[in-house]
Amino acid sequence: MKAIKMRMQKFSRPGVILIATAVAIITSVVVANATQTITTPNAAFISYNLAIGAHSAAITPATNRSVLVMGCCTNNTGVGQVSLLHSPSTAIEWVGLESTCGGSCTSAITQGYSATAGTHIVYIDFQHTVDIQVASADTILIHNGHPFQTVTGNVTLVW
Repeated sequence: MKAIKMRMQKFSRPGVILIATAVAIITSVVVANATQTITTPNAAFISYNLAIGAHSAAITPATNRSVLVMGCCTNNTGVGQVSLLHSPSTAIEWVGLESTCGGSCTSAITQGYSATAGTHIVYIDFQHTVDIQVASADTILIHNGHPFQTVTGNVTLVW
């Protein structure tokens, strides 16, 4: 009986080490596969101050990736946003929400696909006179269509 007990003690020590090693290896593999890569987003912030009928300079969104475009008008209040895709030399595609609106206009989902300059993308003011438009197949711009007022605000692109 004493001999069996000693054999088990001798056998169990290498067995325990083997099991502990196996557990450590499996844990390392699981932790390595569970690692998540988090990247810091890029952003561009554009302030504008546009006279009646004026356009901003052209803005080139990042290519071949989704870009969140958020705009607001600070003196004619309002905010609108779209998710946008810039396919180089092809078109701008978007879907999002127009600014809330007073008067006879309505707030709604905005969506489209265009390379034509002047195509409306999203209103970013309360009166639906300030909008972001397609400038070319590769660029967008901010347009002040308000008939009586200079407008100020900002547009942020995040990708």
